[in-house]
Amino acid sequence: MHLDPVAYVEGRLRVLDQRALPNQQIWLDLSTWQQAAEAIETMAVRGAPLIGVAAAYALAMAHKTGEINEAARALERTRPTAVNLFHAIRRVENAPDPLAEAHAIKNEEIAANQAIGNFGASLLAKPSTIITICSTGSLATPGIGTALGIIKTAFQKNLLKEAILLETRPRLQGLKLNAWELSQENIPFRVIADGAAAAFMSAHSVDMVAAGADRIAANGDTANKIGTLMLAIVSDTFKIPFVIAAPTSTIDSKIPSGEQIPIEQRAASEIVEIAQTRIAPENVRVWNPAFDVTPARLISHIVTERGVFAPPYDLGAIRSSAEK
Repeated sequence: MHLDPVAYVEGRLRVLDQRALPNQQIWLDLSTWQQAAEAIETMAVRGAPLIGVAAAYALAMAHKTGEINEAARALERTRPTAVNLFHAIRRVENAPDPLAEAHAIKNEEIAANQAIGNFGASLLAKPSTIITICSTGSLATPGIGTALGIIKTAFQKNLLKEAILLETRPRLQGLKLNAWELSQENIPFRVIADGAAAAFMSAHSVDMVAAGADRIAANGDTANKIGTLMLAIVSDTFKIPFVIAAPTSTIDSKIPSGEQIPIEQRAASEIVEIAQTRIAPENVRVWNPAFDVTPARLISHIVTERGVFAPPYDLGAIRSSAEK
């Protein structure tokens, strides 16, 4: 299945509105960079690689109106943890042909996804059960995905027994998006509550835990959807390989460790409401970070389009070589 959830068509940006999935497929037809920025900020567009692609096209649209500097600064404020956003902005800002550069970024991400899927599947020796969190497939990237791309590739190679999807509170990306996407491709899966991961590992044989990333520090510390750190700790307890799958565009070689990764804080409504219906008492205090940081010591492998890497990680050098 190739969704192409962000596509530049005749001067406009066509975006699949992920807020409406899985019940409806609504496509947004965006004619300005401001509309594209709003789509990123309000999570119509999600996933670090796809955010970068959408931002690249938004800047190409801004270039036509002479607003590229204003647009770049506004786009940087939309989702501050996703480093792909900043890499894409820098590339398009400095490109002689912004639209051609945006197309190049998208095509590179598609190719990276395919390579990540193949490298990740090479870690499996038999039909395997893989646990994953958040949306990391064709709804989060312009290709087959990162962590979900490994699952899809494993399925194609007869190396997948079953995918186990964490629901991924509070926005339920695993339940709504990963489950919808794997259903489209008839890939076997089950959904579990985030808090059931430890019980599942205790009761079942699990061969790999795979997660994506929104930003990876030079030392391998990784920011991903909230709940990933908990999943990594549990995986370590049960001695299950914990794999991060991400393109090199997700590596931030300028920061030495995860302590420097900015963590986006989201609205309290994401926790106290479901489908715009309040489920909590009034005046409940909420702490709602969108991401947490998993230390490199808990990560068995980091898989990029350049191969499979094991600790100790020196990802700054990998990112630097990718930029040449």
